[in-house]
Amino acid sequence: MELYGLIGYPLSHSFSKGFFTEKFEKEGLKDHFYELFSIQSIYEIQDILKKYPDLKGLNVTIPYKQLVLRHLYSTANIPQGLRACNCINIIDGKLYGYNTDVIGFERSIIPNLKSFQNKALILGNGGATAAVKYVFGKNNIEYKIVSRKLHDGSEFTYNNLNADIIEKYKIIVNTTPLGMYPNIDSCPDIPYTAIGRDHYLFDLTYNPPETLFLKKGVAQGATIQNGLQMLVTQAEESWRIWKEE
Repeated sequence: MELYGLIGYPLSHSFSKGFFTEKFEKEGLKDHFYELFSIQSIYEIQDILKKYPDLKGLNVTIPYKQLVLRHLYSTANIPQGLRACNCINIIDGKLYGYNTDVIGFERSIIPNLKSFQNKALILGNGGATAAVKYVFGKNNIEYKIVSRKLHDGSEFTYNNLNADIIEKYKIIVNTTPLGMYPNIDSCPDIPYTAIGRDHYLFDLTYNPPETLFLKKGVAQGATIQNGLQMLVTQAEESWRIWKEE
Protein backbone atom coordinates (compact mmCIF):
# COMPACT_ATOMS: atom_id res chain seq x y z
CA MET A 1 0.00 0.00 0.00
CA GLU A 2 1.11 3.55 -0.75
CA LEU A 3 -0.43 6.24 1.41
CA TYR A 4 -0.43 9.99 0.84
CA GLY A 5 -2.24 12.72 2.69
CA LEU A 6 -2.86 16.31 3.70
CA ILE A 7 -2.11 17.97 7.02
CA GLY A 8 -3.81 21.17 8.15
CA TYR A 9 -6.50 22.51 10.44
CA PRO A 10 -9.38 22.60 9.97
CA LEU A 11 -9.95 20.33 6.98
CA SER A 12 -13.71 20.60 6.60
CA HIS A 13 -13.33 20.60 2.83
CA SER A 14 -10.36 19.37 0.84
CA PHE A 15 -9.58 19.68 -2.86
CA SER A 16 -6.63 17.32 -2.51
CA LYS A 17 -8.48 14.23 -1.29
CA GLY A 18 -11.00 14.34 -4.11
CA PHE A 19 -8.34 15.10 -6.70
CA PHE A 20 -5.98 12.29 -5.74
CA THR A 21 -8.71 9.71 -5.05
CA GLU A 22 -10.08 10.30 -8.55
CA LYS A 23 -6.56 10.25 -10.03
CA PHE A 24 -5.74 6.92 -8.40
CA GLU A 25 -9.00 5.42 -9.66
CA LYS A 26 -8.43 6.62 -13.22
CA GLU A 27 -4.88 5.28 -13.28
CA GLY A 28 -5.87 1.94 -11.76
CA LEU A 29 -3.72 2.44 -8.68
CA LYS A 30 -5.83 0.33 -6.35
CA ASP A 31 -3.13 0.18 -3.67
CA HIS A 32 -2.81 4.00 -3.49
CA PHE A 33 -4.79 6.02 -0.93
CA TYR A 34 -5.05 9.65 0.12
CA GLU A 35 -6.19 10.65 3.60
CA LEU A 36 -6.87 13.84 5.52
CA PHE A 37 -4.96 14.44 8.76
CA SER A 38 -6.61 17.26 10.67
CA ILE A 39 -4.10 18.14 13.38
CA GLN A 40 -4.35 20.86 16.01
CA SER A 41 -0.58 21.12 16.45
CA ILE A 42 2.26 20.68 13.97
CA TYR A 43 3.96 18.40 16.49
CA GLU A 44 1.29 15.80 15.74
CA ILE A 45 3.07 15.12 12.46
CA GLN A 46 5.41 12.83 14.38
CA ASP A 47 2.43 10.80 15.61
CA ILE A 48 1.17 10.45 12.03
CA LEU A 49 4.54 9.17 10.82
CA LYS A 50 4.64 6.54 13.57
CA LYS A 51 1.05 5.44 13.03
CA TYR A 52 1.29 5.22 9.23
CA PRO A 53 4.62 3.65 8.21
CA ASP A 54 3.36 3.36 4.60
CA LEU A 55 3.08 7.14 4.26
CA LYS A 56 4.99 8.28 1.17
CA GLY A 57 4.08 11.93 0.90
CA LEU A 58 2.16 14.81 2.42
CA ASN A 59 0.63 18.03 1.25
CA VAL A 60 0.60 20.87 3.77
CA THR A 61 -2.06 23.57 4.11
CA ILE A 62 -3.15 26.31 6.51
CA PRO A 63 -1.80 26.95 9.14
CA TYR A 64 1.31 24.77 8.86
CA LYS A 65 3.16 25.79 5.69
CA GLN A 66 5.72 27.72 7.70
CA LEU A 67 5.56 25.82 11.00
CA VAL A 68 6.39 22.53 9.29
CA LEU A 69 9.83 23.76 8.21
CA ARG A 70 11.45 22.89 11.54
CA HIS A 71 10.32 19.27 11.16
CA LEU A 72 11.93 18.72 7.75
CA TYR A 73 15.10 16.73 7.19
CA SER A 74 15.90 18.85 4.14
CA THR A 75 14.71 22.17 2.69
CA ALA A 76 17.21 22.09 -0.18
CA ASN A 77 14.43 21.80 -2.77
CA ILE A 78 12.56 24.88 -1.53
CA PRO A 79 13.65 28.01 -3.47
CA GLN A 80 16.09 30.17 -1.53
CA GLY A 81 14.34 32.85 0.47
CA LEU A 82 10.98 31.08 0.38
CA ARG A 83 10.00 30.18 3.93
CA ALA A 84 7.03 27.89 3.25
CA CYS A 85 6.48 24.23 2.44
CA ASN A 86 3.31 22.68 1.01
CA CYS A 87 4.66 19.35 -0.20
CA ILE A 88 6.71 16.70 1.61
CA ASN A 89 8.38 13.67 0.08
CA ILE A 90 9.02 10.94 2.63
CA ILE A 91 12.03 8.69 1.99
CA ASP A 92 13.17 6.20 4.64
CA GLY A 93 11.23 8.17 7.24
CA LYS A 94 12.96 11.44 6.40
CA LEU A 95 10.96 14.51 5.34
CA TYR A 96 12.10 16.39 2.25
CA GLY A 97 10.33 19.71 1.74
CA TYR A 98 9.12 21.34 -1.49
CA ASN A 99 6.89 24.23 -2.48
CA THR A 100 4.62 23.43 -5.41
CA ASP A 101 2.49 26.54 -4.79
CA VAL A 102 5.13 28.50 -6.70
CA ILE A 103 4.63 26.55 -9.91
CA GLY A 104 0.87 26.50 -9.42
CA PHE A 105 0.57 30.26 -8.94
CA GLU A 106 3.10 31.24 -11.59
CA ARG A 107 1.57 29.11 -14.34
CA SER A 108 -1.92 30.27 -13.40
CA ILE A 109 -1.49 34.04 -13.39
CA ILE A 110 1.65 35.22 -15.21
CA PRO A 111 0.61 34.21 -18.77
CA ASN A 112 -2.66 36.14 -18.33
CA LEU A 113 -1.23 39.49 -17.23
CA LYS A 114 -0.99 42.50 -19.53
CA SER A 115 2.10 44.70 -19.64
CA PHE A 116 0.50 47.48 -17.58
CA GLN A 117 -0.46 45.02 -14.85
CA ASN A 118 2.93 45.14 -13.14
CA LYS A 119 2.13 46.23 -9.58
CA ALA A 120 0.30 44.07 -7.06
CA LEU A 121 -1.38 44.25 -3.69
CA ILE A 122 -1.22 40.98 -1.75
CA LEU A 123 -3.99 40.69 0.83
CA GLY A 124 -2.74 38.65 3.80
CA ASN A 125 0.70 37.45 4.86
CA GLY A 126 0.39 33.78 5.82
CA GLY A 127 2.01 30.63 4.48
CA ALA A 128 0.29 30.85 1.08
CA THR A 129 1.54 34.41 0.64
CA ALA A 130 5.16 33.28 0.46
CA ALA A 131 4.73 31.66 -2.96
CA VAL A 132 2.87 34.69 -4.31
CA LYS A 133 5.66 37.03 -3.19
CA TYR A 134 8.30 34.73 -4.68
CA VAL A 135 6.56 34.57 -8.07
CA PHE A 136 6.05 38.33 -8.26
CA GLY A 137 9.68 38.96 -7.31
CA LYS A 138 10.90 36.49 -9.91
CA ASN A 139 8.80 38.17 -12.60
CA ASN A 140 9.69 41.77 -11.68
CA ILE A 141 6.22 42.64 -10.45
CA GLU A 142 6.31 45.21 -7.66
CA TYR A 143 4.15 44.18 -4.72
CA LYS A 144 2.96 45.44 -1.36
CA ILE A 145 1.55 43.38 1.50
CA VAL A 146 -1.75 44.40 3.11
CA SER A 147 -2.47 43.13 6.64
CA ARG A 148 -4.71 44.00 9.56
CA LYS A 149 -1.78 45.52 11.46
CA LEU A 150 1.56 46.77 10.23
CA HIS A 151 4.42 44.36 10.91
CA ASP A 152 7.66 43.26 9.30
CA GLY A 153 6.89 42.66 5.65
CA SER A 154 3.60 44.55 5.36
CA GLU A 155 3.34 48.06 3.95
CA PHE A 156 -0.38 48.79 4.26
CA THR A 157 -3.22 48.00 6.62
CA TYR A 158 -6.74 47.64 5.26
CA ASN A 159 -7.56 50.98 6.87
CA ASN A 160 -4.74 52.60 4.86
CA LEU A 161 -6.15 51.59 1.49
CA ASN A 162 -7.81 54.30 -0.56
CA ALA A 163 -8.81 54.90 -4.16
CA ASP A 164 -5.40 56.27 -5.13
CA ILE A 165 -3.59 53.17 -3.90
CA ILE A 166 -6.06 50.80 -5.59
CA GLU A 167 -5.64 52.75 -8.85
CA LYS A 168 -1.85 52.26 -8.79
CA TYR A 169 -1.92 48.51 -8.17
CA LYS A 170 -3.69 46.72 -11.02
CA ILE A 171 -3.21 43.23 -9.56
CA ILE A 172 -4.92 42.32 -6.29
CA VAL A 173 -4.40 38.84 -4.84
CA ASN A 174 -6.41 37.51 -1.92
CA THR A 175 -4.39 34.97 0.08
CA THR A 176 -6.67 35.11 3.14
CA PRO A 177 -9.41 32.54 3.87
CA LEU A 178 -12.05 35.30 3.80
CA GLY A 179 -14.90 34.21 1.54
CA MET A 180 -13.98 30.54 1.59
CA TYR A 181 -16.78 28.04 2.21
CA PRO A 182 -18.69 28.01 4.53
CA ASN A 183 -18.07 31.72 5.28
CA ILE A 184 -19.05 32.81 1.78
CA ASP A 185 -20.47 36.19 2.85
CA SER A 186 -17.11 37.59 3.93
CA CYS A 187 -14.40 39.33 1.91
CA PRO A 188 -11.32 41.51 2.47
CA ASP A 189 -12.22 45.06 3.44
CA ILE A 190 -10.86 47.12 0.54
CA PRO A 191 -12.36 50.03 -1.47
CA TYR A 192 -13.91 47.97 -4.26
CA THR A 193 -15.47 51.00 -5.95
CA ALA A 194 -11.94 52.07 -6.98
CA ILE A 195 -11.44 48.87 -8.97
CA GLY A 196 -11.80 49.18 -12.75
CA ARG A 197 -11.51 47.29 -16.03
CA ASP A 198 -7.71 47.31 -15.93
CA HIS A 199 -7.59 45.38 -12.66
CA TYR A 200 -6.86 41.67 -12.29
CA LEU A 201 -8.25 40.02 -9.15
CA PHE A 202 -6.94 36.60 -8.14
CA ASP A 203 -8.33 34.62 -5.20
CA LEU A 204 -6.38 31.59 -3.97
CA THR A 205 -9.71 30.16 -2.81
CA TYR A 206 -11.61 27.89 -5.21
CA ASN A 207 -14.68 27.10 -3.10
CA PRO A 208 -16.99 28.79 -3.92
CA PRO A 209 -15.77 29.26 -7.52
CA GLU A 210 -16.64 32.94 -7.32
CA THR A 211 -16.01 34.41 -3.88
CA LEU A 212 -17.52 37.68 -2.73
CA PHE A 213 -14.10 39.26 -3.38
CA LEU A 214 -14.29 38.15 -7.02
CA LYS A 215 -17.95 39.08 -7.37
CA LYS A 216 -17.19 42.61 -6.28
CA GLY A 217 -14.41 42.73 -8.84
CA VAL A 218 -16.72 41.55 -11.63
CA ALA A 219 -19.21 44.24 -10.69
CA GLN A 220 -16.48 46.82 -11.38
CA GLY A 221 -15.49 45.26 -14.71
CA ALA A 222 -12.25 43.63 -13.51
CA THR A 223 -10.78 40.39 -14.80
CA ILE A 224 -11.00 37.67 -12.16
CA GLN A 225 -9.55 34.23 -11.49
CA ASN A 226 -10.01 31.73 -8.68
CA GLY A 227 -7.45 29.29 -7.32
CA LEU A 228 -8.62 26.08 -9.02
CA GLN A 229 -6.02 26.03 -11.79
CA MET A 230 -3.32 26.78 -9.23
CA LEU A 231 -4.49 23.88 -7.07
CA VAL A 232 -4.58 21.42 -9.95
CA THR A 233 -1.11 22.45 -11.13
CA GLN A 234 0.46 22.24 -7.68
CA ALA A 235 -1.20 18.87 -7.04
CA GLU A 236 0.18 17.44 -10.29
CA GLU A 237 3.62 18.75 -9.36
CA SER A 238 3.32 17.07 -5.93
CA TRP A 239 2.54 13.79 -7.66
CA ARG A 240 5.56 14.16 -9.95
CA ILE A 241 7.79 14.75 -6.91
CA TRP A 242 6.43 11.74 -5.04
CA LYS A 243 6.92 9.39 -7.98
CA GLU A 244 10.10 10.72 -9.60
CA GLU A 245 12.32 12.26 -6.92
